Amino acid sequence: MKRPSTHDAIVIGGGPAGASAALALARRGWAVAIVEKNVFPRRKVCGEYISASNLALLDRLGIGDAWRAEAGPEIRRVGLFSGDTTIEAPMPGARSGPARDGFGRALGRDILDTLLLDAACSAGAEVFQPCRAVAIERDGDGQAVRIQPTGGKAGDEATILRAPVVVAAHGSWEPGPLPSQLGKVNRHSDLLGFKAHFTNSSLPSDLMPLLTFPGGYGGMVLADHGRMSVSCCIRRDRLARLRGSLAAERGGHVSAAEAVGHHIMATCRGARDALEQARLDGPWLAAGPIRPGIRAGYEKGIFRVGNVAGESHPIIAEGISMALQSGWLLAEELGRVAGGKAGREAAGRRYEAAWRGLFSTRVLAAEAIARMALGPGGAALMEAVVRNFPRTLTLGARLSGKTKTVPGLAVSGLAR
Repeated sequence: MKRPSTHDAIVIGGGPAGASAALALARRGWAVAIVEKNVFPRRKVCGEYISASNLALLDRLGIGDAWRAEAGPEIRRVGLFSGDTTIEAPMPGARSGPARDGFGRALGRDILDTLLLDAACSAGAEVFQPCRAVAIERDGDGQAVRIQPTGGKAGDEATILRAPVVVAAHGSWEPGPLPSQLGKVNRHSDLLGFKAHFTNSSLPSDLMPLLTFPGGYGGMVLADHGRMSVSCCIRRDRLARLRGSLAAERGGHVSAAEAVGHHIMATCRGARDALEQARLDGPWLAAGPIRPGIRAGYEKGIFRVGNVAGESHPIIAEGISMALQSGWLLAEELGRVAGGKAGREAAGRRYEAAWRGLFSTRVLAAEAIARMALGPGGAALMEAVVRNFPRTLTLGARLSGKTKTVPGLAVSGLAR
């Protein structure tokens, strides 16, 4: 056993939620450890769009200029590609902030996550990467986190990190031994996530369409360096049937990603047109199942940020926004902690209330939209409504939180 290392906070997960929380705490003078299981840069299943309402937060975190230099074009239109129908409407702009930040843009997770983790490291956070947290145990008034190198064996030498504050930012899709990780039970109705990058697509640079197709939904957006991101969810049972029928037709094994790509192209004309001349840039990625819903933000002495705190259906493209903002909210509340278990519990209650106040509407809106898209005849109903009232798309984007500013930026104690 390696010698224990003591910190003020241990953050498990170096994605947008964990890195933003760690960076904000480190810039407050906290001694922070980040445990990240993967080597960066790496791609992730994610829509990659960030609303303009987040850009003041990125500035405060110190990566705003780098984000602007790397991200794709402004997304000024939202659309619907459903069957043979393509409909467009204006994207609502941000209500506040610099005029140059009126609209959101997309940036690949391989770039965004590296920017955030590097900034946290520069702010003084100690990064353990690639390492996996394998246990969290009570340690007097604090917690002890046992970590091991990713890919190591069960008997490999472990390192113990100690801190009064532990932040779970490991996402909700992967089960594991930690008390903050969610159990995984396979259901026929599970939504599995897929994502790929393409180059040379014909999708208009300022348009982000929602895709609906039998058994699932998705989205497309032009991100950085000419890459177009396609992300989608599909029901497990629908995917199984698609793979079986396509394998029978072709006389051989068909991968899940191949079946998903074929299904989208066959059932959604707008996507087919955008991808007709496009080239796949890297492999399709898969993850999930997604677990939409609101969970405890503080439980068993562990704070939660990002997807593990609560998850919206990705149909509204707000995953990164919720991750960044939840990390910020938690850092704000922890910055007010007087000390001791009672102080942490009070911070946990305040954080949960702030989380629900900021995110519950978009979680519920996403669930309603997803139910419509996935239900019998729902896609046709959605198509009919949007065809007659295209501004429904604009309203939906507003309800999803794309114009809702991040609270606390004006009065925060974080250094600018």
